[in-house]
Amino acid sequence: MDAETAVAGAAAPDTEQPVAPASVIAPRHGDHVAAAVDTTPFQTPFDFLFEDLADDFPAKHLPNADPATVVAKLRALGAAMVEAGPPTSPNSNTPAVYTYWGQFVDHDLTANTDRDGTVSNITALNPQPLPPAEVRDGLKNLRQPALNLDSVYGPGSVRDGDIKMALGTVAEQNTDGSIPPGAHIPPLGDARRDLPRANGDAQLGDPRNDENLIVAQLHTAFLRFHNVAADWVAARHPDWKRKSIWVRAKRLTQWHYQWLTVNDFLREITMPGVVDSILLGEREHTLRRDGEVFMPLEFSIAAYRFGHSMVRGAYDFNRNFGTDPGAVTRASFDLLFAFTGGGKFNAPAPHPDVLPFNWVIEWDRFVDHSSDNPIHFARKIDTLLAGPLHDLRNQGNDQPPGPVRQLLKDLAMRNLVRGYVLAMPTGQAVAEALEVEPLSHAELTSGDPGIAQALADGGFLDATPLWFYVLKEAEVRANGNSLGEVGSRIVAETIIGQLYEDPNSYVHHDWTPAEGVRLSDSSNGHHLVVTIPDFLKAAGVL
Repeated sequence: MDAETAVAGAAAPDTEQPVAPASVIAPRHGDHVAAAVDTTPFQTPFDFLFEDLADDFPAKHLPNADPATVVAKLRALGAAMVEAGPPTSPNSNTPAVYTYWGQFVDHDLTANTDRDGTVSNITALNPQPLPPAEVRDGLKNLRQPALNLDSVYGPGSVRDGDIKMALGTVAEQNTDGSIPPGAHIPPLGDARRDLPRANGDAQLGDPRNDENLIVAQLHTAFLRFHNVAADWVAARHPDWKRKSIWVRAKRLTQWHYQWLTVNDFLREITMPGVVDSILLGEREHTLRRDGEVFMPLEFSIAAYRFGHSMVRGAYDFNRNFGTDPGAVTRASFDLLFAFTGGGKFNAPAPHPDVLPFNWVIEWDRFVDHSSDNPIHFARKIDTLLAGPLHDLRNQGNDQPPGPVRQLLKDLAMRNLVRGYVLAMPTGQAVAEALEVEPLSHAELTSGDPGIAQALADGGFLDATPLWFYVLKEAEVRANGNSLGEVGSRIVAETIIGQLYEDPNSYVHHDWTPAEGVRLSDSSNGHHLVVTIPDFLKAAGVL
């Protein structure tokens, strides 16, 4: 019995637990098999990880006696977190791919925390803080709280045949027949490098994965990895039914993703030892209340938003849009949002409604820990965000000029005000609950003087917004190269805890990459897929 047969186990391989409302195969659309989606809404709960702090409202939270004043001070703090002019925040030791793997994970776990019109609404001029019970009851997660790739396999996704996922083909020319500037990206001759699209709109389980080009290209890699897994399984089990091949390829893709998220991504962005301690059973919090698995609000609203500080204003994206001699320009933050379905591929015409060939990513510029090019790394996790995040291209445009539009366009302001509205406990309260020494006034006011002044003026030195606290803790206690202890515990306990709550995850099947898809070559010294670069190589995009 080979490793693939062993991992299939004794259960009938035709069985599969659905990850979301079922999709049924409908007639073909173009060269894809379109999925007719069951649009029955599904919701899962949010709840507070630190239940005792939620119950102690407002003592363990920001003050709520004068919400208008608190909101004004939070907006001032957010405005101070802007990086004006050329980048000044130093680079971390973390390759840039981890920023977007983290974003992909976020979209797989949660949705609805930023939708105005729900209890998370912040578009009122003076939004009011809500009691924790009202937040818990009124805010629902539109994702399953599991790393099951419902963004890849859920409603809206499209299959190509009965064992593979659909892919899109990049455009070779503009709509007027002109050729976009620049060279093709290796591997040459492989044009299936875009998301599947209909009239420009991506057909996938989560439209947010087409909001910027890096995460869109990462989603494309997941589709391709599934197809490689399908070929891998089919070659080893020629007697299996096609449905069995589909089920096993999907499961292997999920398990590789889960294993890499824990053993590469989490180990990269958390303090040493935290992941191992949680895997060995030191999980201090349950993620199940009243029989239901929930997604912690402290994770979704605060701690996991650490990735916003890692985002660069521009990237060395590929040989056409990067730092190479003769490149057209760098891939600015705005361009990465423009060359997607959400950005209508830099409309108007002559741009095509699919990704042009010159905008395919070169992942080797995003994954190399030993690179000597500083732009290949994420920014440090700290309290200074890249300039473009204070004027978001696709946000707030439906609002007239004024304070609401400014708030929606400024990511730091939005995060701080939303955390206040949704009853986040203070950083100090969470640190004490975790028995971690809280940040001192000296630590909180170190670094940028404008941020320190806004923090002091706001009265936030003893009651610090949790999102800001997590960033500052990383900055002063981990040199910005990882989260600090509070941030590490919330993030790692949540992600690993969700795996233990899911009976279909790899942790309940004693699975390792030794029982998974192997690389077709051994250029990295082994055949196993044990790093994110390995995953991209197996998908044929690195």
